[in-house]
Amino acid sequence: MKFLGTLEELHALYGVPGPASTRKEAPRVTPEYRRIIEAAPFLALATAGPEGLDCSPRGDAPGQLVRILDDVTLALPDRRGNDRIDSLRNILRDPRVALMFLIPGSGNALRINGTARITADDALRQSFEMEGRLPRSIAIITIGTIYFQCARALIRSRLWEPHATPDLPTPGQILAAMTAGEVGGARYDAEWPERARTSMW
Repeated sequence: MKFLGTLEELHALYGVPGPASTRKEAPRVTPEYRRIIEAAPFLALATAGPEGLDCSPRGDAPGQLVRILDDVTLALPDRRGNDRIDSLRNILRDPRVALMFLIPGSGNALRINGTARITADDALRQSFEMEGRLPRSIAIITIGTIYFQCARALIRSRLWEPHATPDLPTPGQILAAMTAGEVGGARYDAEWPERARTSMW
């Protein structure tokens, strides 16, 4: 198998992108992109650090997922999760981030590349209170570039169409296999819905 090794080979293979691929890019939040950000309930946050790359799912009610502080700044609360803090550790050592927003039913994705800093500012944390709980930290994201991604990937994946749930291993089964039964198992799966309900934020 032969691999491409130079930018010249890559450009020869793909050619020059058209204006619809390049003119959609902006250095700040436009009115149209604001509407998409405010409607999004889900994003993936990509970061890089000395140990490698990380891509973390983030979800919340539309309008609560992120807050637009100004045309080049977003605030992303760190809601409760697994406490691995892979993304946060990466940001402290390499501020580059990439975000991809998805909205159920919409074919387009919204992409942001920029940098981030972490704050535990009390007033800002209080402003993100949900059901009596505060995020422990907030990522303040400075936008470098923002643009939408065309719908081909989501159309090909049929992501928003109804699907039968495939027979997949459960989290309890995965944990039990990884720990020789020390963690996880059927009890973990049975207790998870109530644990999630009471620890969502």
